[in-house]
Amino acid sequence: MKLKEIERTAVQVWSPASHHPIYLATGTSAQQLDASFSTNAALEIFEIDFRDPSLDMQCRGTLPAASRFHKLIWGSFGSGPAAAGVLVGGGDNGVLTLFSAAQVLTSGTEPVLGRREKHTGPVRALDFNPFQSHLLASGANDSEVYIWDLNNFSVPMTPGAKSQPQEDVSAVSWNRQVQHILSSAHPSGKAVVWDLRKNEPIIKVSDHSGRMHCSDMAWHPEVATQLVLSSEDDHMPVIQIWDLRFAAAPLSQLEGHTRGVLSVSWCQPDPELLLSSAKDNRILCWNPCAGEVVYELPIQSQWCFDVQWCPRNPSVFSAASFDGWVSVYSVMGGSLAAQQQTQADKISSSFNTLEPFGSGQALPPLRVPEGAAQTTLIPPLRKPPRWIRRPVGASFVFGGKLVTFGLAPAPAQPAPQSPPRQVFVSQVVTEAEFLERARELRAALQSGNLPAYCQRRIQAAQLPSEETLWRFLKANMEPESRSQLLRLLGYSAEELQRKVTALLGNGLPESQPVPEADGVARAASPAEGSGSKTAQVGAASASSFFDSLLPQDASPLAIPVTPDTDGLVSQALLLGDLASAVELCVRADRFAEAILLAVAGGQQLLRETQARYFATRKSKVSQLLSCVVQQNWRAVAGTCELQSWKEALAVLLTYCKAEEYAQLCDVLGARLEAAGVAALSHEACLCYVSSGNAERLAGCWVKSHETASPLALQALVEKAMVLSRSVELLRGGAGPALGPVLAGRITRYASLLASQGCLAAALTCLPRSSEELRIQQLRDRLFHALGERVGDQEPPPFPYTRVHVGPVSQPPAAGRSSAAPGGAAGRPGPWRPEQPAYPPVSRPSPVPPAPAVATAPPQPSAGPPAGLYPGAEAWRPYCPYAAGLAPATAPGPAFSLPGARLTRAAAFPRQPGPPPLGSAFFPPALVPAQPPAAGPPPPRPPSAPFSCPPGLGYPQGGPGAPSTPPPPTGQESWSEPSAFRGGLQRKAAAERFTPPAPITAPVMSLCTEPQAPLPLGPRAQEPGQAPPGAPGEGSMQLPTERLERKELPPQHQGLKSSFEGLVQRCAAVATDPKTRRKLEEAGQRLECLYQKLREQALSPPILAGLHEMARCMEARRYQQGLQVHTQVVGNSSFSEVSGFMPILKVLMTLASRLGV
Repeated sequence: MKLKEIERTAVQVWSPASHHPIYLATGTSAQQLDASFSTNAALEIFEIDFRDPSLDMQCRGTLPAASRFHKLIWGSFGSGPAAAGVLVGGGDNGVLTLFSAAQVLTSGTEPVLGRREKHTGPVRALDFNPFQSHLLASGANDSEVYIWDLNNFSVPMTPGAKSQPQEDVSAVSWNRQVQHILSSAHPSGKAVVWDLRKNEPIIKVSDHSGRMHCSDMAWHPEVATQLVLSSEDDHMPVIQIWDLRFAAAPLSQLEGHTRGVLSVSWCQPDPELLLSSAKDNRILCWNPCAGEVVYELPIQSQWCFDVQWCPRNPSVFSAASFDGWVSVYSVMGGSLAAQQQTQADKISSSFNTLEPFGSGQALPPLRVPEGAAQTTLIPPLRKPPRWIRRPVGASFVFGGKLVTFGLAPAPAQPAPQSPPRQVFVSQVVTEAEFLERARELRAALQSGNLPAYCQRRIQAAQLPSEETLWRFLKANMEPESRSQLLRLLGYSAEELQRKVTALLGNGLPESQPVPEADGVARAASPAEGSGSKTAQVGAASASSFFDSLLPQDASPLAIPVTPDTDGLVSQALLLGDLASAVELCVRADRFAEAILLAVAGGQQLLRETQARYFATRKSKVSQLLSCVVQQNWRAVAGTCELQSWKEALAVLLTYCKAEEYAQLCDVLGARLEAAGVAALSHEACLCYVSSGNAERLAGCWVKSHETASPLALQALVEKAMVLSRSVELLRGGAGPALGPVLAGRITRYASLLASQGCLAAALTCLPRSSEELRIQQLRDRLFHALGERVGDQEPPPFPYTRVHVGPVSQPPAAGRSSAAPGGAAGRPGPWRPEQPAYPPVSRPSPVPPAPAVATAPPQPSAGPPAGLYPGAEAWRPYCPYAAGLAPATAPGPAFSLPGARLTRAAAFPRQPGPPPLGSAFFPPALVPAQPPAAGPPPPRPPSAPFSCPPGLGYPQGGPGAPSTPPPPTGQESWSEPSAFRGGLQRKAAAERFTPPAPITAPVMSLCTEPQAPLPLGPRAQEPGQAPPGAPGEGSMQLPTERLERKELPPQHQGLKSSFEGLVQRCAAVATDPKTRRKLEEAGQRLECLYQKLREQALSPPILAGLHEMARCMEARRYQQGLQVHTQVVGNSSFSEVSGFMPILKVLMTLASRLGV
């Protein structure tokens, strides 16, 4: 896209890369005239301001020149920050002039630094040494090449003797990698390379065709031995790339111009960009490595004789053309809308703003048509240039790894090839103390020595509240945890007994014996004296013994029946009305007697009496007595004063049962937490520790403590994990699921561990059975990030919803009378017809059916039911013929019958043709009829058995027999219409295919007249023609047998699941048709391996290698699996492994390439 332009018939040069702002110097071109036919010459310097959308360039300095210029260059020679360098111009008659760029810009008095006329003829070639800015090379006629030292501009040096034959020098160029190498190009097509140390040419290159007329040359910016030569011959408009190490012929040749190439310029920041201009009015940008054009400017009106990249801004280049314009372009594309609008504004400003007819109204502004603006979009380069590439970069990735890249250190010796760039992966650890504490916690959890860990945390605690909390956690893991918790609350049975004893010894009377009735006491205890009475009792008779049991001197029992309270109580007792007696005692405020009577009256009466007692007698301990006597522990937890939380917790620890203890501790903790006081929040945490509720503990902790820092989060996680583990150890089994608060902190904790590189520890701390989506996602990411380090651990469940993004087919239209098996209707997707797609067809007379094949019990099926299509069995999930496998040389139809032996899979080429006659997937009316042919069928060679499952052959009674189909089985589900409609979707069938059992008996009573091979294309049923496969003359009944297939040995079941699982993973991401065909073939070739496993025909080394490859596939270590494959193949017999080993190698190679 054009950025700037100036109307000058001039040669041009950019300011050096170190100079800012960017300038463009122009010198009046020799041997050219402008429209004014002026013979004056001038040197001008323009500033390039890319912020200005206009095409104008501001002139910053002008100097009249004595002669016009053939060549103009700008070097960085000079000292000081204000040095603008020197301009060197080559003129006619061998004139070489040095200008001070700073003097020209400031209109100084001495802009000319030097002038020499050493050359003969015009000086057309100039170049500064990129390593030593004071060295200047110049070339003119008669093979003259001089080296000038700007520090001593009087006498030049020569690189050596003049090349013979003498001719003009069209270009000189210094090597960009080796400072003492100089080259010169000549119109004859020859290029001479000079070594200034030897002061002689070291090599000459030229095209052997003799038609190469060199107009320009340039060295490769990075490869020291490569250069390009351009040809201005219209018969050979090429750009040749030469490598001096192979100088016999050009390394490559760029052919895109139709006429001679006038100028080339190689981009220094990106060697893959080479500009060229030619006589065909085109400016092309090449990729020399690929030999293709990556950018092209629109056709110019005249030849462009000079193109140059801007050294400071590599996306910009300038072009000078013979039409008298010097233009600046950008290879990054863009839009010219702003420039067109600027041009329109200029045109509008050139006219009077008032309406010309005297109305006094202003003219509307001139606007660019929208259609014109849309055509001004200029496309950029086809590939991003190298200068856009980051020279250095860094990025953090999952797992705390820092990926960095940068520029490699410059080698001591220049290399022909650029050194490979390295990417460094570093583990960044920013939280050393956090990691140390996390390791201690993990070690304690793994070893189970949690009390010792709690003791270390107690010793390291800095706050009393922190120490108390850890003591509660430690006590929670003790065998007598409630006793330990009571001690921590300040209550001990031994201390209480000591206090009671001390109090009773300070003046309270000792307890007196309970008085008893005199007679009873005397009867129960021996009489006083020397024991004579005992002898008398022993000597008395039995009747006197019973008489002695009665009280001798007891006072008489008085039973009052007076109308007062005592009398009424006596009467109630006499009648057994204990409730009335208790009521009378309560009314008389005789609660001791009421309670004694209530004890005899039962639990209900006792509870009512106790309640009335506590309701009337109030004291400091009455409420506590009420709760203890009535066992109302919820009232203790829910109504106690918050300052008495210790006493309430002690009551729960002493009396509460295990099933309600945790709940009531949570109730007490919730009351303390709801108070909103920081001190009570700590006590609430102690209650949650006592109940073992880690979720409540985390929720209460985060309200009064910050968890933003890693160490604060570690402090919370330590307590929560220790508490959860103690609950698991005490209760047995897994603890309760994590709540949202603790799940969020655990997820953040695991993410923080992962960011520090501890992926295994992060995976360990996450619960395995959490329903939280964040935890499931993080577990999945950690598992796959660990790679081989997970060992034999089962992968976590996939946490995302699987979405099928494949094509979905439309169900076939109902009512079609026929469909070609090879048609284009076979598209993937579910197929569930609501009504039969084919009407019944006429059937010939039935033949006696053969013995029915045993089938499985009826099971629900996702496909259409059996008998949906008349005369055909239910659809089956897979059959070799349905996948397009037809016998290659079979003279007749290859029947899939029980008892038949088929040829090996290699004899069945994949064809898009229809299935054979009588296939269980097609109604007989849909298969083209085949005329019978004479002759018996040829014998088939024995091979590995390969057949369909039982019941997938002909219907009962032979081909085309109108038999009743068997009931549907679990294997008769069908959701892929591809086999029926001709679109052979072998992949989907192979994924659900269950290998059939081998056929062990030959086919008996086959048809004596073989039929012709099946046609490849579909053919419609002719009216009146018998259905294909219908019984006719010579058709015989075919017996069927029940097939019993061996299962894979249990120790080899994992091989099948691993191999088929890899096939399915590859098929899910493969898009290339060639890759899909390989995967389909893999599914079929693996059957050979399974058959050998059933027959136990493989040696132990091969089996060990197969299991090792399966483990590598499960762990996605495909390179290691290929190494195992190579070892197995190298140490085994070819005939033993040739059937399945090649496809396993292909499968692992595809999986490695697809990244599954």
